[in-house]
Amino acid sequence: MNQIHNEQTKLLATGLNNVAVAFVVIGGVTPVTAMSFGVASAPSLSFGTVAFATVWLSAGVAVHWAARRALRSLKP
Repeated sequence: MNQIHNEQTKLLATGLNNVAVAFVVIGGVTPVTAMSFGVASAPSLSFGTVAFATVWLSAGVAVHWAARRALRSLKP
C-alpha cells in the first residue's frame, strides 16, 4: 500500500506543480511577451501591471510550495 500512496502523492505533486508553472507563465511571461510584441508598451507598465504580475507569481510560488509539502508525506 505504501507504493500506491507514494505514486498518488507524486501524481498530486506533479499536478500542483503544473498549475504553479501556469501561474508563473500568466504572471511573468505574458506581460514580458506582450511588451516585446508591442501589445503593451513600456509606459503601460503601470502599478496595475506590476500588481497583476506580483499576484500571479506569488500564487505560483504558493502552489509550488504546496506541491513540495505534499511530497513530505511519501512513505519509505
